[in-house]
Amino acid sequence: MGDRVTLCGEAVKRLAAGFAVFVKNRCNDKNKDSFKIAIGHDSRLSAKNLSEAAIEGLRSECSEVLFCGLSSTPAMFMTTVLNDCDGAIMLTASHHPKDRNGAKFFLRQGGISKTDLDEIIKNAEEYKFLGDNKGARLVCGDFLGDYCEYVKNYFIRELGETKPLSGYKIAVDAGNGAAGFYATKILQPLGADISSSQFLDPDGNFLNHVPNPEDKEAIESISKRVLETKSDLGIIFDTDGDRSAIVLKDGKEINRNRLIAMISAVIIEQNTSVSPIIVTDSVTSEGLKEFIESLGGVHIRYKRGYQNVIGYAKKLCDEGQNAPLAIETSGHGALRENFFLDDGAYLAAKLLIKAIKLKREGKDLSDLIEDLKEPLEEKAFRIALNMANWKEVGQKVLDGLEEFGRKNYRVAEDSFEGIRVYLEGGFFMARMSVHDPVVAVNIETDNVGGAKKIESIVLDIIEDVIDGSDEWMILR
Repeated sequence: MGDRVTLCGEAVKRLAAGFAVFVKNRCNDKNKDSFKIAIGHDSRLSAKNLSEAAIEGLRSECSEVLFCGLSSTPAMFMTTVLNDCDGAIMLTASHHPKDRNGAKFFLRQGGISKTDLDEIIKNAEEYKFLGDNKGARLVCGDFLGDYCEYVKNYFIRELGETKPLSGYKIAVDAGNGAAGFYATKILQPLGADISSSQFLDPDGNFLNHVPNPEDKEAIESISKRVLETKSDLGIIFDTDGDRSAIVLKDGKEINRNRLIAMISAVIIEQNTSVSPIIVTDSVTSEGLKEFIESLGGVHIRYKRGYQNVIGYAKKLCDEGQNAPLAIETSGHGALRENFFLDDGAYLAAKLLIKAIKLKREGKDLSDLIEDLKEPLEEKAFRIALNMANWKEVGQKVLDGLEEFGRKNYRVAEDSFEGIRVYLEGGFFMARMSVHDPVVAVNIETDNVGGAKKIESIVLDIIEDVIDGSDEWMILR
């Protein structure tokens, strides 16, 4: 795996050792010579080689390494809760192409920060391997099973039965990623009929569709499966199981704004004493904000990036505010009750439990979001900036769009990033990518043909701001 965008064994070995040093330096409440880290992976073809490299790196510093094998990202974090690990590494590139790979790092407090990552990389670059640490114990076991028991017990506790899903037919689509266990090790033992499930077997070639709940082909596949098999519900996961979406029995997909609305309705119902704050990323719809507020919640649009959203909700809670849910449009949903872990399995469980309770009342999950107002038209595109000073030019673009909005329409004053302008029966939202030379634009409108009209307005402003038409292009 020598491609420059793909981790090689030597890099993973060094990163694992660097992470071990990072964890060791934070084990202030323990003997620094006695700490353990867990390592697991998704279904990618590079998983075996990279796992071996990571284990070698960890054993250079750790007293004990837990090898979990095929696992999900949430299950790897939970080794710090259920198996007393001081840290955990998940080898995954999430929904990215099959020839990519990466690593996610966890402490007992949750995911690491960018500053933490910089320290880990520095440790990795400077690390001196002095030979194998013969004292480091390697433990291989079914640690994923411990996580499955945790989720199963949640179902049983909430529904009051050992087989609460009996008579319920659920189609799970794991996209040949790591989350097929949700059907076989969680839902089936709880009594569910999982015969309509598809693509549960892990296969790093991902031959059937991209394992991504946002992907159009993937959603169409699970929707079709639910309808064909007359299932009560469909659940689709991304490659490493930290995101999920659902499909109702009529084939309607519940992802993005619908998913946020549905889980928000459940959470707000459970937090009636103080108005709960729902933290989302910046590109959520206006209808969603109205929906959350109509239920008695408070909606805060924060910055893109699930770690940003989760981090802000945690900050609010640390300040004594009631922020029980942080969720990004992509489907990364983290609940305070579940360690603020973005966990697709737990999120699906939360909604499935509500579905069972509603069924007992003769109701359906769709009833939760029947008042959600959705735009008539939506559009999203990106502006690629092909110049060396793209950050400066990108800011000029945002300034130009804001100036236009303030002169002619209304600008949202609660934006944590980018600019949101309300116009023509809808809005446009523009923001700079954190890492790439790109301005991302989202448009919503309630007017027929309104999206195209708003797009033309935005592009005209950008053309006026950027001098030189060959230096930028539209990416669809």
